[in-house]
Amino acid sequence: MPQIRRLPENLVNRIAAGEVVERPAAALKELVENAIDAGAKRIAISLVDGGLTRLEVTDDGCGMTPEDMALALERHATSKLPDDVIEQVSTLGFRGEALPSIASVSRFTLESRVRGAEQAASTGSGQGWRKVVDHGALVADEPAALPPGTRVRVEEIFAKVPARRKFLRTARSEYAASLDVVRRLAMARPDIAFTLEHAGRRSINVQAGQSVETRVSEIVARELADNAVSIDLERPAPGGVMRLTGVAGLPTYNRGVADHQYLFVNGRPVKDRLLTGAVRGAYADMLARDRHAVLALFLEIPPEDVDVNVHPAKTEVRFRDAAGVRGFIVSGLRQALSTGDRRSAQAPDAAAMGRWQAEPMREEPAPALRSIFAGRDWTAPQARVASPSVAFHHDTGEVLAEPQGRAEVAEEQPVESYPLGIARGQVANTYVVAEAEDGLVIVDQHAAHERLVLERLRAAGAGEAIKRSQALLIPEVVELGEPDCDRLEGAIERLGELGLAIERFGPDAMLVRAVPSVLSKSDPHALLQDIADDIAKHGEAILLGEKLDLVLATMACHGSVRAGRTLSVAEMNALLREMERTPRSGQCNHGRPTWVKLSMEDVEKLFGRH
Repeated sequence: MPQIRRLPENLVNRIAAGEVVERPAAALKELVENAIDAGAKRIAISLVDGGLTRLEVTDDGCGMTPEDMALALERHATSKLPDDVIEQVSTLGFRGEALPSIASVSRFTLESRVRGAEQAASTGSGQGWRKVVDHGALVADEPAALPPGTRVRVEEIFAKVPARRKFLRTARSEYAASLDVVRRLAMARPDIAFTLEHAGRRSINVQAGQSVETRVSEIVARELADNAVSIDLERPAPGGVMRLTGVAGLPTYNRGVADHQYLFVNGRPVKDRLLTGAVRGAYADMLARDRHAVLALFLEIPPEDVDVNVHPAKTEVRFRDAAGVRGFIVSGLRQALSTGDRRSAQAPDAAAMGRWQAEPMREEPAPALRSIFAGRDWTAPQARVASPSVAFHHDTGEVLAEPQGRAEVAEEQPVESYPLGIARGQVANTYVVAEAEDGLVIVDQHAAHERLVLERLRAAGAGEAIKRSQALLIPEVVELGEPDCDRLEGAIERLGELGLAIERFGPDAMLVRAVPSVLSKSDPHALLQDIADDIAKHGEAILLGEKLDLVLATMACHGSVRAGRTLSVAEMNALLREMERTPRSGQCNHGRPTWVKLSMEDVEKLFGRH
């Protein structure tokens, strides 16, 4: 029988490093979090080869004495838990494993000087101190000259652990991971200045004291400021009050991947399935399934209502009232978006605008104009315009009918009375052109009316109608894995509200008694498997709700004004006025804009009047 033995300290640290420091970005995250917890107001980060060769973090925090530095390099030593109540932890780090773990797999240099002359004089530690640990072995312990604060340098990570080193990615990939870490932490603390330098270039340079909206826009994308709404809501929680703040991008401002969704719980960046599922549910009927919202959400919740100690890297959390948190985020997001729901993405597509150009005069009109002049003989001499309303043929003197626009004469109304302006015409029987006080508005009539019809159906209770159950003549037994059955059993009540009546039928089967009437022809086994997978991925059964929303959206699509239909001016103006009154009218049911605006300034630029 093999003998049980205690592992040596250096091996214990390497095992711990496998949990905490799987790549340079993970080490960087721990070091920056330490700087934040130390009260730093400025944090400077430098990377070489994405952190593979060297990474350095310098802060102006409280600093450490030589004695504290020695303790910090021991396992399970921390200043972040003043007592044994781990549920009340308010700092980013608290395990006390990061520094010894990093030092065990790299050449690690820790330099620090205590801030405050009074403290330095009383402890005799006015000068700075340096400790160098080379893959677990202390090789230098000496005074150092540096300003108050702490500087940590990590070099040659995993150089003496080839089994780990060979699994690291390229310098470019490691830099991308490190950049994402710094972006998230910088967003979480707009009161701290951050700089990140790599390959001689400063990637991040944000100043302290910014608002959340400004910080997020500077880090994510500057155009987000014009295409997002601010959030600031509160709701009672079991342990007090929870608050949701942040920035949520309009549905029309979306991405093809979910990498631009930044979620924070009590100032801690997290990647939590429940929160991502809540975001997806909030945007469910405003985005296509392959598009993702751009946002940064900050959830403040009483510490006793959330467990932050469920993952070594602390990127996952567990909530005491998961359903309440999800409902708060979904309703909060929808409420915030309703304040900007009549807005579209604020500027026309830049590439499309770039194709506007002043074309030279030509004998034959541009292809786009040929339909207007259909039937003309362009080999014959061309007409000369004699007045704004008539044209004459060169040789015959024949009066030619001037091409007429299809729109009727619009009733004169003050454009400043209406945000979307007054209809002036229709282009290609698809786009309504309107004049607003501050620009030219172009509306996609089908996309806009599709959203209006969907909101009408909801207001009329159609959403509840499609959730009505249709009982199966013979209840169907669906065999699934036991974990999937456990997930479905936990969601029986919620699924019942959506019209799906199921019950447990043994350890690895579910009995389907009724399905939503609009999904009566669907395969019960495939439906339950999809829902179980959805719960496993997002922590909530949102797929069935999406399927029902899709039915409503399909009904709305079939009941809306089609592209190609001729509208009268009265109908165009009625469409504009209803859009101004209807929630979420700025985007269609698939997240595309229903209207765009070209400011008068931009129009003047097209003609060189600026």
